[in-house]
Amino acid sequence: MNIDVRHILQLSTIPGIGPGRIKNLVNYFKETELIFKASLSELMKVEGIDKGLAKKIVEMRNQNSKFADEQLLRAEKFKAKIITLWDSEYPELLRKIYDPPVVLFLRGDLTEQDKYSIAIVGTRTPTNYGKTMCEKFATELSKMNLTIVSGFARGIDTIAHVSALKSGGRTIAVLGSGVDYIYPPENRKLVDSVISNGAIVSEFPMGTKPDAMNFPRRNRIISGMSIGVLIIETSKTGGAMITAEFANDQNRDVFAVPGNIDSVKSQGTNFLIRQNKAKLVESVDDIIEEIRPFIQPVLKSEPPKPKVELNVFESKIFEVLSTSEPMHVDKIAELTGLSVTDTLVHLLSLEFKDLVNQLPGKLFVRRF
Repeated sequence: MNIDVRHILQLSTIPGIGPGRIKNLVNYFKETELIFKASLSELMKVEGIDKGLAKKIVEMRNQNSKFADEQLLRAEKFKAKIITLWDSEYPELLRKIYDPPVVLFLRGDLTEQDKYSIAIVGTRTPTNYGKTMCEKFATELSKMNLTIVSGFARGIDTIAHVSALKSGGRTIAVLGSGVDYIYPPENRKLVDSVISNGAIVSEFPMGTKPDAMNFPRRNRIISGMSIGVLIIETSKTGGAMITAEFANDQNRDVFAVPGNIDSVKSQGTNFLIRQNKAKLVESVDDIIEEIRPFIQPVLKSEPPKPKVELNVFESKIFEVLSTSEPMHVDKIAELTGLSVTDTLVHLLSLEFKDLVNQLPGKLFVRRF
């Protein structure tokens, strides 16, 4: 096939000619240039193109080159690529879904490793438990050589991206805006790191601002690019539930971390598990068990539990801490029989050894 991205961009601006009909046109004519030369009767031979749409194509196909020119210039300015469904660089998994976008805007690079991706999504306002679980799963999956895909939103999405980067792994951010319009604004500081160690991706044209109607469409790409989707904390009406629905429709594995039954933020994940729409996971092993046949080419061995020497006081503290329930320093001191000052000193040492995380309010959790 001979595909000119400029032609695809021009076709995309014609009312009524969406990704499905563009795909039909390309598959019929094989060369995009022939679409622009085709007669009314020839166009009407294409599935989904009636006389009215054929007339629109004939009337408008050569009138909207300005849009294509602007997109190409803006892409050049932001060092972005525009790839089509028919390009070899197009994500293999995404190409297989029911309605893949015919154009993707891309900052960064997609590599062979990205065929082995896991999406992690969830609420924009996670609890401390949700933050801890997200960091744990994203870190361990990254260390096993899997790419982390998410939506670059506040909360779980951002933690997933940051944890992957901190682990030296790759991450892909799928936006509900143009790749040149970063939202939320506080994530602009992450852009260079994501581009250097993965990619920022969108089906929306350059310059598109984030809009509520964009995000559900964005979610089908998050699941579509991934072998499986892990949901960490979401209400029953949260956007992550839409991603889970897309993943199930796309025949992708869905996993969910169970949560507190009294928390609204766990209602969605617990519902998915209860309805057998997601597999309950308590460790990264539960995910690997399901997807191992698909990721064997890149799979690194499961990250071993850290082997570090602990003194008697550090061991006492480590034993009383939990991976899920943050504990205040006063309570830790009480349980270990240490002074608050000594407890803080040893907690700092455990932080340096990457065994403990400190949360706001002098709360602490184990990482493993």
